[in-house]
Order: sequence, then C-alpha cells, then structure tokens
Amino acid sequence: MATRLLTADLPEELANKVDELAEQLDLPKGSIVTEALAAWVESQEKHHRLTVAGLADVDAGRVIDDAEIEAWIKSLETDPTLPAPMPRT
Repeated sequence: MATRLLTADLPEELANKVDELAEQLDLPKGSIVTEALAAWVESQEKHHRLTVAGLADVDAGRVIDDAEIEAWIKSLETDPTLPAPMPRT
C-alpha cells in the first residue's frame, strides 16, 4: 500500500497518551495514529451515509409523526402497548 506523510499538531496531552500507548503496546506511534484515524474516518463516512439516507426518506415522505411516536413511548409503560409506529409512504 502506498503511503503519504501527513503532519499534525496534537495537543500535548494527547501526544503524551500516544507515546505511552506506543511504549505499553510495543507499537510504533505511527501505527497507533493510523489505526485511530482510520476508525474516525470510517465513523464519519458511516454518519454521512446514514444522514443522506435519512434525508432521502424525508424527501420521499417516509416519516413518522412525532405525536404517534410520543403515544407509542407512553404506551410502553402500559399493558398492552401500542404497536411501534411505521413510516407513512
């Protein structure tokens, strides 16, 4: 895999924690930073995909009225409970 050098100024406390982890785990600091950054990027990409999908549902009218959700939540403390509300299409 091709690599590219990136430089970032880290808060001293965070840099110290990376130093400590590298020593404890006997790993290069670069691999710790790479793994952490990869996990963060993956999380942000997933968040973006879910946001886009949610907005598409709203645009298509696949929504649930907030009053229906509130009634369902209140019913969870009763017997019988209401069925979970479904999006309108």
